[in-house]
Amino acid sequence: MSTATTSEVQDQGTAAVGRFTPWQRFQLWLITWIGYLAIRVIGPTIRFAISWEEGSPGSLEARPFVYSFWHDCMIPAMYLWRDLNIRVMSSDSFDGEYTGRIMQKFGFVKVRGSSSKFAVRAVLGMRQALEQGWIAAFTLDGPRGPRHEVKPGPAVLARATGVPMAMFHIALADAWVLNTWDRLVIPKPFSRALMRVGRTISVPPDANERERERALQELQASLDRCEEFAYANLKKAGSEQFPFFRR
Repeated sequence: MSTATTSEVQDQGTAAVGRFTPWQRFQLWLITWIGYLAIRVIGPTIRFAISWEEGSPGSLEARPFVYSFWHDCMIPAMYLWRDLNIRVMSSDSFDGEYTGRIMQKFGFVKVRGSSSKFAVRAVLGMRQALEQGWIAAFTLDGPRGPRHEVKPGPAVLARATGVPMAMFHIALADAWVLNTWDRLVIPKPFSRALMRVGRTISVPPDANERERERALQELQASLDRCEEFAYANLKKAGSEQFPFFRR
């Protein structure tokens, strides 16, 4: 991680101290470590396979791209995409704080803000990251839903930077599903997983309102298509067609 990135993380951590009570800071510390250790233990047991749609990036390391995925598959995505210095948006809420801290432990770099607060600051930070050649990623229906409905952030960044949008979904064969707004999935040990990555979508810098809306509709359709494909082909994970993948 670069010096600039380390400084950014430290500054954000210092700022967080003043926003929470001592009891909340203890809770944040506890939840962060429990979450991190659980993913660190379960993650290596997951048997991942990847399917790349024609016209998709073709590699986890390919960049820059504006990636989108649904909030419910955040945990397996966090492990599979670890240690790539991917920029992610993190809200200033309690939930956003511990989620961001866990992601930092897996090598992600959080850009503070959310869809409902400090959005301008966050978008500017993500734009700068893309212009520097990094990947920016969005849990597109976060932080509070509606579930599986796109938001305009990725299309705005793609138009402003000329960086294409990409998307993926991870289906799990065995998982606990939480009774939360997003139906968050927690992988069970040794589960098979299939990630489907969709073809990229470009948004011209001079795109008008109608073209931007069309790009969002295409993004929604692509995410839905990736999810459908991943679940329909999950039993093929580990086959010759979709061999298991290790990082």
